[in-house]
Amino acid sequence: MEKLSLAVFSTQPPHLYFGGVERRIVETTKRLLTQVDIGVYCGTKAGFKKTARVHGITIVPCFSTDALFPLDNWFFNKTLSRALDAIKADVYEAHTVSGYGFLNALKKRSITKPFIQTIHGVLADEYAQSFQGTSQTFRAKLANLVMWQLSLIEGESARNATLIVTVSKYSSEKIVQFYSVDKAKIRIVTNGVDTQRFRPAQDWGKIKHKIGIGNKQCVLFVGRLIPRKGIPFLVEAAKHIVKERSETAFVVVGSGPLKNSLIAYLERINLSGSFVFLGDVTEDMLAALYNCADVFAFPSIQEGLGIVLLEAQATAKPVVAFDVGGVHEAMLDKETGLLVKPDSQELADAILRLLSDRSLRERMGRKGREFVSNNFSWDVCAQRMLQVYREALGVVA
Repeated sequence: MEKLSLAVFSTQPPHLYFGGVERRIVETTKRLLTQVDIGVYCGTKAGFKKTARVHGITIVPCFSTDALFPLDNWFFNKTLSRALDAIKADVYEAHTVSGYGFLNALKKRSITKPFIQTIHGVLADEYAQSFQGTSQTFRAKLANLVMWQLSLIEGESARNATLIVTVSKYSSEKIVQFYSVDKAKIRIVTNGVDTQRFRPAQDWGKIKHKIGIGNKQCVLFVGRLIPRKGIPFLVEAAKHIVKERSETAFVVVGSGPLKNSLIAYLERINLSGSFVFLGDVTEDMLAALYNCADVFAFPSIQEGLGIVLLEAQATAKPVVAFDVGGVHEAMLDKETGLLVKPDSQELADAILRLLSDRSLRERMGRKGREFVSNNFSWDVCAQRMLQVYREALGVVA
């Protein structure tokens, strides 16, 4: 069968960022190179200015800005819309709201090439969930206003796309609910995990000392420091945890707009000594950090699936997560970890239960690795995406 050509759009360079969107792009495209000619088009962020080849994938910079979201997104889509004639492909795929400018340009020119809209977490659902819990700061209200506007764009793109791909049954249901999309257009293709990269290892002691936590028990968080990821819940839970287990260390991997306010708050409540903020780390370092953890905490309040949950379980670590969104599809409650309602006390209680019971942690860890190894594969994800591309083209494999 003749190789098809694919253009993938993402605001952030996938080789320079390590969020779920970026990881999915890298892991799927590198597995399709023998079957698909691929170009990834992304914004000029993190100093990305020149075309790069990564894992055999051509990654092309398209002017955005390196400014605060959503300005980067708006400029990126403007650039894409003007590059319509230069970006040639059989199929186009946009992640989140990174390709609406191109889709609108296609529609304006009456070009009917297939366009796939890949939705990870449904923005309209995230906007609805943002009103749960405590009162919001002015900055949070402004961020939610932006999210609402982007959700309108995401909904319009979903309705105009040839097919929609999403990562979980939960997200599929929310796309139908919020965007009035025909369910027949939606394809569920779950994320995967590299079980060779993320696997149990015994050299974690050196890493613990390197990051300054010595022999303390470690609660690990990995994610963007944004409201949706629920890091304030973990901070509040830490108040309760250190009362019972004062030698617990909380290691935070990731960056984002909440970082400075979190650090300032921890200093005010005399908990800064219990937290280590590592910022963004390399893929190799990330795999090592999972091995340092005694418990992986995932207090996200809205989530399509959660790649980091898969990675933690692949490393044989028990997880504690809020029972929201598609999280229950990415773990087994009471078998690979504990699901609790979005509440800092319940989060603390679940973490304490695991910290105090080594045999339970080990049993859940073993089950977690077995679970993700059997159910979540980047190879499967890539081949299912290939099927979607061919379906959009009307090609029978």
